[in-house]
Amino acid sequence: MLKSMTGFGRVEEAVGERIFLVEIKSLNGKQFELNLKLTPLLKPYEFAIRSALSQQLQRGTVECTISLKQNGGGGAITINKDVAKSYFQPLQEIAGELDLKVSEYILAALLRLPDVVVPNTDILSTSDYQHFEQVLQKTIDAINLHRVTEGSALQKDLVERIENILAYQEKISELEPLRQHRMKEEIRRKLEEQVGMEHLDANRMEQEMIYYIEKIDISEEQVRLRNHCDYFMSILRDEDPSKGKKLGFVLQEIGREINTTGAKAYDAGIQKLVVLMKDELEKAKEQVLNVL
Repeated sequence: MLKSMTGFGRVEEAVGERIFLVEIKSLNGKQFELNLKLTPLLKPYEFAIRSALSQQLQRGTVECTISLKQNGGGGAITINKDVAKSYFQPLQEIAGELDLKVSEYILAALLRLPDVVVPNTDILSTSDYQHFEQVLQKTIDAINLHRVTEGSALQKDLVERIENILAYQEKISELEPLRQHRMKEEIRRKLEEQVGMEHLDANRMEQEMIYYIEKIDISEEQVRLRNHCDYFMSILRDEDPSKGKKLGFVLQEIGREINTTGAKAYDAGIQKLVVLMKDELEKAKEQVLNVL
């Protein structure tokens, strides 16, 4: 099972007299990075919320917004009636002394005076928070389901890329014997042109030719390439959902073997296949960046 780092989850649900809206979206990232925006009611529980998101989302750039919709409860602000009255009474006395009428608009002025309107300092009760945890869990489950769906598409694409690399590798294996034969013939031809076969030590020439052929032999690289590709496929089948980094490391090893094959090839046909393998590898690397 493969899981993507990209996903979205949204749940809106009542908790007591309040309605909470929880939205979580995530994108790829090297580590777990969280941007958390929450209502003041939940400030005392911020650490617990961060911990739940970190443990269950594991990796990626995550943005979580928790907003509050009132449903019969108190508002986000409170009017301090005692302070308002303490302002109003002296104003009323001054108006009486000056024979002025107290305007109905004085209420608007009162609301602007210091400490009349204050933030609501309520916090969520323990029992309500336990209910909210269920809402948060539903949102996490929703984004994880989205991540699994995205991961399924990623896995399909990655399998195709690795299978293409292996198919090109098989073609290289078919070309390899012909390449060695051509190289031997080319060496003989050049020696004959430059030195003349009658002046050559046959044993020494054979030794040098074996040394040269072994130096540019790519059979070991091809074996390692197949092994790395098989290991990559086995990781994809692993039940562990968090394996993006491991897959990235294996792709690096696959890239090394492809590059070495290209450097040793000295053959136009094999070089073309190496280019095609590199193209598939780069596409695989781009996809692995999104894997959890």
